[in-house]
Amino acid sequence: MKSFLHIMNGCLSVLGYFINTVFWVIPIVLLSLLKVIPIKFWQKLVSFPLDGCASAWIFINGLNQKVFSRCKFNVSGLKGLSNKEWYLVISNHQSWVDILVLQRVFNGNIPFLKFFLKKELIWVPFLGVAWWALDFPFMRRYSRAFLAKNPHLKGKDLETTKKACEKFEHKPVSVMNFIEGTRFTHKKWESSGQVHTKLLPPKAGGIAFVLSAMGKRLTKLVDVTIHYPHGIPSYWDFVSGKVKTINVNIKTVLIDDLFTQGVFSDKYFDDPSQKEQFQDWLNNMWAEKNKELELMEQQKS
Repeated sequence: MKSFLHIMNGCLSVLGYFINTVFWVIPIVLLSLLKVIPIKFWQKLVSFPLDGCASAWIFINGLNQKVFSRCKFNVSGLKGLSNKEWYLVISNHQSWVDILVLQRVFNGNIPFLKFFLKKELIWVPFLGVAWWALDFPFMRRYSRAFLAKNPHLKGKDLETTKKACEKFEHKPVSVMNFIEGTRFTHKKWESSGQVHTKLLPPKAGGIAFVLSAMGKRLTKLVDVTIHYPHGIPSYWDFVSGKVKTINVNIKTVLIDDLFTQGVFSDKYFDDPSQKEQFQDWLNNMWAEKNKELELMEQQKS
């Protein structure tokens, strides 16, 4: 009987997500047609109702979760965050559920979360247009092999991304980055060298690219730790109501401190010593996050 209820919960919840997504994609695509007009003031004006549609989509997804998932969220560290500041948000990554968790926790507390996307994703039907209209930054990263053959393009990818981020100069934004680069699994953990017990090693390149592209436009680094007390859930586990509790701890660091204290500089991609210093800082942060997750596990038992 309990299994049947989980199946019904999950099916109704997935249907709700689908209807909600289709409902909001339509006005977003229609508003994107207005945003094609190449007038900066006009495009900025249209971006507000677009973000409003996306936030409403997340809000209704949250109602869906309260009805069908019925999961308790224990959140700490939200105090002091604002919709009027610029944030770089980083988090550990264990499940696709992480994205739903982050959207629900931060919706209404900071500007709408945006991800840096590969330029090729703009061609995804409907979603590509929606991402473009919602000002998701599209980036092009050149490989070392490509740059070796085309040295004249060195730095061009960063220059293009910086130009794409100019739109955020006068409009607050939150940029999301999973710095492990992939979801945590036991197999990936074993092949990673097992540096930490609960995490994969952090990759500095992605966060460095964001910091280099957006510079001091960003106000704070928001460091999120997501903990699932009863094991890493699948999307189905979450929507069907099998996940009872999720813990979310949030810490903030002033971006300006990273620059003024020499932790990070605009010379990151050209200066090996700067790369090493930033990687050390990030590794220390990740070591603390691992201790935090271990403590949460101990408190659970």
